[in-house]
Parts: sequence; structure tokens; C-alpha cells
Amino acid sequence: MRSESGKISIIGAGQVGAEVGFALAESALAQEIVLVDLERERAEGVALDIAHGVAAMPPVEVRPGEYADIAGSQLVILAAGAGQKPGEDRRALAGRNRIVVECASREIARNAPDCVLIVVTNPVDVLTSAAILTTGFEPWRVIGSGTLLDSLRFRAMIAAEAGVDARDVQAWVLGEHGDSSVPAWSAVRIGGLGVDEFCRACGDCGLGLERRLRERFDGEVRGAAYRIIRGKGATSHGVAVAVRRIAQAVLRDEHAVLTVSTRLHGECGIEDVALSLPCAVGACGIERVLPPALTPTELIALQGSADAIKGTALEAELQLI
Repeated sequence: MRSESGKISIIGAGQVGAEVGFALAESALAQEIVLVDLERERAEGVALDIAHGVAAMPPVEVRPGEYADIAGSQLVILAAGAGQKPGEDRRALAGRNRIVVECASREIARNAPDCVLIVVTNPVDVLTSAAILTTGFEPWRVIGSGTLLDSLRFRAMIAAEAGVDARDVQAWVLGEHGDSSVPAWSAVRIGGLGVDEFCRACGDCGLGLERRLRERFDGEVRGAAYRIIRGKGATSHGVAVAVRRIAQAVLRDEHAVLTVSTRLHGECGIEDVALSLPCAVGACGIERVLPPALTPTELIALQGSADAIKGTALEAELQLI
């Protein structure tokens, strides 16, 4: 099923919300984009700025609005909340953003009760659980942006080292969108080949490539947000691309396999916590979770990531179920 009316609403018109709005306006996915922000003037400014380029874009109406204006949205994107400061862990945002997400979720449930909701606000995993609880939506209709951006970064890093197009790399970062994220090294495929197979085909040593990649992971994937925030104050372009990809999977009913955050029910031995695993995403939201075959070490790391998310929720007095 493909969306007919193509209405998307974005809650929060800060740097991330504005960038998401621009990316979606260029995507031809929406015929109408509504921007809602507590500071009405900011939403008006962002909408006007994007609208000035509409003549060179696919036809789309971009406008500011109030919560009542999100009625009829197929997709609502929750990007409101405090941003990460230089040197700050995403988990430190949990207390500050809890109330924002809970208040916004109540309004979303009241005004767009049939939508699919994408949660972008950090720390995204615990706040995805908060949004599920507050909206009362079925869990599959609430999608956390999760580690999709981390996975895109991971693919780009591997592609650069291997000398191939990033679109020909399959690589997943699982678990928390944060410092406990888990790269699924065992599942990496380059042009359909495992790392060792790829390197044999290129006359190189697979262990050498994997060692170089492992050494670079923390700096280029897990630590990317810290570097970007130090440089420009906030991450926005990359996350906008990731959110656009999720929106495309929903509105075009693609059944695309993406690493997004969802509440688990026993997958990989993890219960009642939201974190990222590969999921098939379509018009109804998350259609099914597709847990990969992990090595024992990767599985232990993933379960440790779940414990880290639970710890963040406990510190912020957030319920997960």
C-alpha cells in the first residue's frame, strides 16, 4: 500500500526537525509537510525558508501549524527536545527530554491517532519506549530512528577501506544508539562476500582489513556524533537522511530491512526494552524483527547494550514497559 495523501508532520523545528523537513520536501514523498514547534515563530521561519525552494522541488506544501493541524498525517516525526552538547553523552538528555516526549506523544495520540510515529529525540531508545507507553499505540507503529545512522556510517567506513561503493556494503550496528552500540562484524558483507572472501578475491588478507576496520570503528562510527557536535554544534544532515529513509519505507510500503529501534519480546534473549535490530519496515510500521545470527561475543555485547539502556531509563525514572 502506498500513501495517497502523503501528509507528514514534524514535531520540533530545531536543527534536526528543520533538516528533516528539508530532506522530506526534496524527496517527493509528501504532498504536505506540517511543522509544529512550541516557538511558533521558529516553525514559521523554517517552513518559509523551505517553501522558498519549492519551485525547484517536487510539488509539496510546507507550512507551520499547531497540534490540531497534524490530523490526517500518515507519518509523524518527533524531533523535539534538547540537543546534545559538546562532550555530553546522549544518555544525559534522558531527564531533560522525557517530559518533552511524553507531552508531545499525548498530543500526537489525540490528533493523529492512526499515524506511524518515528521518534528521533535522544536518547532515542528509552524515549521510543516512553512514546509507546504514552501514545498507547501498538509497538510496531512507533519506530525509533535507532542505529540506522550508525549503520550508514559503518557502511561508509567499510566502503572507504575496501575501495567499493557504500551501497554495495551490508553492515549493521545493533543495540543502543550510543556508546554501547554493537557492530555486527560477523554479518558484514562486501558485494555479497564476507570480509575474508572479499579479501581473498582482492589478493589481500581478510584479517588485516578487519583489524584496520575495528581500530577505526570507535572514532569513525561510535564517536562520530561527538566530533560533529564539536565542529558544528549538532548532528543534523546525517540523521535527516536516515529519517527520510525510514519515511520512504513507510510511505512506499517497501518492506525494507533497516536497523531501527523497537521494543523486543525475547529476540536475542532481550525482553521489554527498545533497541535496534534489523526490522522489515512498511506501511504499518515495523512488520517483523529479523534478529541476525550473532557470535557469542556479539550476543553478550548486545545484551550488555540492553542493560545500558535499562540503566539510562532507571536514572531518568523512565518506564520501559
